Amino acid sequence: MKKKPSASSAPDKRAGKSVRHMPDSQIDFSDMPELSDQQLKRMKRVGRPATGLAKQLIAIRLSPRLLATLRTMAAKQGKGYQTLIHELLEKAASRAA
Repeated sequence: MKKKPSASSAPDKRAGKSVRHMPDSQIDFSDMPELSDQQLKRMKRVGRPATGLAKQLIAIRLSPRLLATLRTMAAKQGKGYQTLIHELLEKAASRAA
């Protein structure tokens, strides 16, 4: 079986450097079909909103059992488990202060 080349290989990096930025105003969109109202309704925003309140990325080790419990709790509340962990830590820190 042939090994798949890495996405960050040296030839790829050189090729990326030779590509010039093109402003949207210079891109020809004329051959793109118009989107239907149904397609537009299904679209979702990608990326995080720029609020200026970005959280800091950390690494933390949790037991698999605790993580499963937190994920279950978060799902029941309709939120992400990392959001739930953040809220729980914020509450505990404010009580301890």
